[in-house]
Amino acid sequence: MVNQSGRSITNDEIVCFLKAKIQYKEICHKILSQRAIHRAVQERGITVTPDEIQAEADRQRLARRLEKASDTLAWLTDEMITPDDWEAGIQQHLLAEKLANALFAPEVEKYFAQNKLEYEQVLLYQIIVPYERLAREIFYQIEEEEISFYHAAHLYDIEQKRRELCGYEGKLNRRHLKADVAALVFAASPGEIIGPHKTDLGYHLFKVEEFIPAELTEERSQKIIQKLFTEWLVSEVNYLLHNAPCL
Repeated sequence: MVNQSGRSITNDEIVCFLKAKIQYKEICHKILSQRAIHRAVQERGITVTPDEIQAEADRQRLARRLEKASDTLAWLTDEMITPDDWEAGIQQHLLAEKLANALFAPEVEKYFAQNKLEYEQVLLYQIIVPYERLAREIFYQIEEEEISFYHAAHLYDIEQKRRELCGYEGKLNRRHLKADVAALVFAASPGEIIGPHKTDLGYHLFKVEEFIPAELTEERSQKIIQKLFTEWLVSEVNYLLHNAPCL
């Protein structure tokens, strides 16, 4: 039961509200996720220390600009939780992080090696125009050095934002491009003009500025760990749903 301004909200009211808002399943999945994490950390003897909890609490306070203890207590009161509730949440968060690293940090290099192509990037420029004839004229003008790719994009592209950026699309992974476009782009040489290539948007010309090799950075390692952990957690929740459904 929750009390707010002297009025009570029953557990049944909370459940009915979540069901009415089509949020009940989502909450059940989150609860079951926490059960799966709790079971896994117990099996592996994973713990967090008071100092680790304090460090995370300080980080959260800094992020929320809660400089004084009174500011933190006021924020907790406004959120309708106690300091113990907050600490429990921090503990759960840290346990999940430690579990993810324990389970999947050893798998990162193998996963990266198997999926290295997906992490390669291309620095790409693009022009899209509505007519094939115009696309071919632009292509030949660029090839004959009558106009630069960037100036042509600024003059002719159908999209204002890309015109302003002179065709710049950014650093892109294969997954950011449709399969047919990715095949063309990643088979090209730096500086090569590709096209015209027809899609539903119009006729495309591409310029590969450079290829950026895949690197296993710390940030990428953490993203891989989180991806594998999320997949593991989905599997665990599905198991719990079949064996201990949330009713």
